Amino acid sequence: MELMLSLAIGVLTGSGIWLLLRPRTFQVIMGLSLLSYAVNLFMFSMGRLSIDREPVLVAGVPLNLLHYDDPIPQALVLTAIVIGFAMTALFLVVMMASRGLSGTDHVDGAESGE
Repeated sequence: MELMLSLAIGVLTGSGIWLLLRPRTFQVIMGLSLLSYAVNLFMFSMGRLSIDREPVLVAGVPLNLLHYDDPIPQALVLTAIVIGFAMTALFLVVMMASRGLSGTDHVDGAESGE
């Protein structure tokens, strides 16, 4: 499970960096989104991957950390997902305004002679 998670983080990071270096604003926004997903997975994996552990206190389960998951990474990732969604929406609005003003979606506002 750790190998698959590591590969997913690596693929998301590589794809996000590749898209960040593209000349179009929509590709840059998608790159930022993929990078945020990679960071979220990384933070989530820092809470240790476990199966059949309770996230909250349950009656009948001993009160030590061996029987429970760490809720801090889960709360951080949930907050980061909400903030990332809001930032993506803001970037899309700014991208649409920039395209309306300049007539192009190139990051520097100048279309190359392709």
